[in-house]
Amino acid sequence: MTTKLVVIDVVGLTPRLLAHMPRLRAVADAGFHASLGTVLPAVTCTVQSTFLTGALPAEHGIVGNGWYFRDVGEVLLWRQHNALVGGEKLWQAARKARPGYTVANVCWWYAMGADVDWTVTPRPIYYADGRKEPDCYTDPPSLHDELTGTLGGFPLFTYWGPGAGLPSSRWICQAAQQIMATHDPDLTLVYVPHLDYDLQRFGPSAPEAAAAAQALDGVLGPLLDAANARGATTVVLSEYGITEARRPVDVNRMLRIEGLLRVYTQDGMEYLDPWTSRAFAVADHQIAHVYVKDPADVAAVAKLCAALPGVAEVLDEGGKAAHGLSHERAGELVLVAEPDAWFTYYYWLDDARAPDFARLVEIHRKPGYDPAELFFDPAGPGAAKRRAATALARKKLGMRYLMNVVGLDAGAQAVRGSHGRLPGHPNDAPVLLCSDRAAARPHIAATEVKRFLLGLAGLRP
Repeated sequence: MTTKLVVIDVVGLTPRLLAHMPRLRAVADAGFHASLGTVLPAVTCTVQSTFLTGALPAEHGIVGNGWYFRDVGEVLLWRQHNALVGGEKLWQAARKARPGYTVANVCWWYAMGADVDWTVTPRPIYYADGRKEPDCYTDPPSLHDELTGTLGGFPLFTYWGPGAGLPSSRWICQAAQQIMATHDPDLTLVYVPHLDYDLQRFGPSAPEAAAAAQALDGVLGPLLDAANARGATTVVLSEYGITEARRPVDVNRMLRIEGLLRVYTQDGMEYLDPWTSRAFAVADHQIAHVYVKDPADVAAVAKLCAALPGVAEVLDEGGKAAHGLSHERAGELVLVAEPDAWFTYYYWLDDARAPDFARLVEIHRKPGYDPAELFFDPAGPGAAKRRAATALARKKLGMRYLMNVVGLDAGAQAVRGSHGRLPGHPNDAPVLLCSDRAAARPHIAATEVKRFLLGLAGLRP
């Protein structure tokens, strides 16, 4: 007999935060609570891909939230097509055991093009005049109007950026409830991002982090009730824990000063030139992939990176292999930050020469992750908010606008939490909660999650 599953990815959930979340603790009280061994890098796209394939990055190919696409010569982050993920997916294995097994993916990453039955994922409308409006992508297309007709439009500007907050997670949870009620999938995957925000803004031990956990627990309650009412087994897990980190490390600036990274200039603004650079880094939280054009330079670049304050490890081919990161998409070197540090993508040496997108929430144009996007420019938050109001007014009038509210070095200095390293303490490590006590075990590795879920569903792998 097949058991229905609801798998909720509560990003950033750790034992430290679980103490503030009674509804989630009740899942563990009825079932069990296990520690979860994550993978390197401990970032969303990599860990989710390991959960769903049972493979390490060396096999599934998702070496971070983005990487340097060597075949097109571009750094690209937050791609969405499922074909990028190698290996057999959880639902594909389930359908081998039970043809017709149905799956809903509500905002887990690499959703587009996945061979599931119902898909929901954030997807703005990009108008020809440059405007970006909140929306989502669904498959089948009719699901879009089913959800937005009931819940309203997807609140994209609370999913990321200075306004990131609870409304996006509430919408996602309610969308999952509606899909369960109307379509009754065998497996429902739900990604809930809220804990990512204030833990990076304020740090995981700040009062704001505890408040975020308490607020999210209330939002999760109806989803947990809906899963229980269907007789589904509920699994709640997390990809990583966010730890205290307030030291930005400018690896690209170092490489530029050393004459290894090159830029080109247009309209007074500097852009990373990956085609002619001898070495550059794709920063991804506490991990940075360093791409080195000439193999003869690798040893020298490794030595420079190892000497940079804030770098804990420089993984060469042997180091990458030890962590399951030996894939052609990975950098020739992979840097791991010290516990209190994280990597910026910044490559300009003068803020007056920074590209215009540096001051925007622009996750697809920046050649690296930028947590400063979570803040109105700390160097002048009042002015940043006024610029945002002016931009919104221009938008309503149908005029072109730039939402230039993000700080540069001041924004980086404001960050208080990060992730990507393997956890150093159990209180800051990811967890797995399950409502089925019969499946209890003290620890589950990320590579075991796929097999574990198949077993819960009654589908032996």
